[in-house]
Amino acid sequence: MEQTCCYKILGIKKTASSDEIKKAYRRLALKWHPDKNPDKRKKQKNASNS
Repeated sequence: MEQTCCYKILGIKKTASSDEIKKAYRRLALKWHPDKNPDKRKKQKNASNS
């Protein structure tokens, strides 16, 4: 199984400060949260059913 680089997922450098890491995490959490983006949940469900 391939390892995933957390920094790549967050879109930050490995030298990022803890504040930058927190901001990147929160940005992605809002982007993918089903309550904030109900359309994404539908798309994800449709993809799972395919």
